[in-house]
Amino acid sequence: MSDPVRGFAVAASVTARAGRTYHLASLLLPAARRRAVHALYAYARMVDDAVDSGLPPEIAGARIDLLENGLRAALRSEPAPAALSVDDADVLAALAVAVADNGIAASTFDAFGRSMRMDLPGSPLFRNRYRSFDELAEYTYGSAAVIGLQLIPVLDADPSLADGAALLGEAFQLTNFIRDVAEDLRRDRVYLPLDELAAFGVDEAMLSADLDRRRTSRPVRRAVAHLIAVNRDQYRRTASAIAGLPPTTRPAIAAAARSYSDILRVLDDADHDVMALRAVVPRRTRLRHAATSLVVPYR
Repeated sequence: MSDPVRGFAVAASVTARAGRTYHLASLLLPAARRRAVHALYAYARMVDDAVDSGLPPEIAGARIDLLENGLRAALRSEPAPAALSVDDADVLAALAVAVADNGIAASTFDAFGRSMRMDLPGSPLFRNRYRSFDELAEYTYGSAAVIGLQLIPVLDADPSLADGAALLGEAFQLTNFIRDVAEDLRRDRVYLPLDELAAFGVDEAMLSADLDRRRTSRPVRRAVAHLIAVNRDQYRRTASAIAGLPPTTRPAIAAAARSYSDILRVLDDADHDVMALRAVVPRRTRLRHAATSLVVPYR
């Protein structure tokens, strides 16, 4: 039988290694809520890593199918599929405990899986270009908004905060897209809405030329500055939802929001040269954000 206790430990290790901002923020949570966050993060990382593994699409798709089937089995208290590794099976068992303990809607995992398949060449859902923010929202609902919705019960939050939680997830996601323009281009993906880029005279040929020379042209920098302003407005509109969280869980989310939104400040300081660097917020700054969030309201 799978071991959920070991699974929570594995999930914590995955989060510490791959999600440093989230892991640091999670340390501000009570232990039971922290372990649920780790299990959710580890599952999302497992599926996302399958998409980005570089494996042939049919093999990556089979891996996603296996993880989803393993989660369904765990939620039904059934044995894990034999093809799962011990670590995977234990993490899924831990996630099933977190889902049951917190009343997380199982449908959110279906929405997440759908968006992950939108990244997978060969899938009927595959899409690697988005014409507008409306089109992008079809992807970010499953990739990010539902993560916020999953956290509502974990954080002991009032369900009325769901819209703010979903928006914060999407804000984190847009920050990723802005920061990772070069990395995504190398994978033949453009997550920044094409109509927003076109308003600044930016097309795919310009993006590709900038990537090749590892230097961001002035029109792309202006487009990035605009998208940063859009992203900052998303964070601003989540402030009331963060303020509405219980005192026991509010500091963790405030710390994550401060640290993630600070990526935008790093990009500003680099004059929006997204092709030359991957913006990183230093650990000492993230520690300061965590300490600040214990005593200062997020706004």
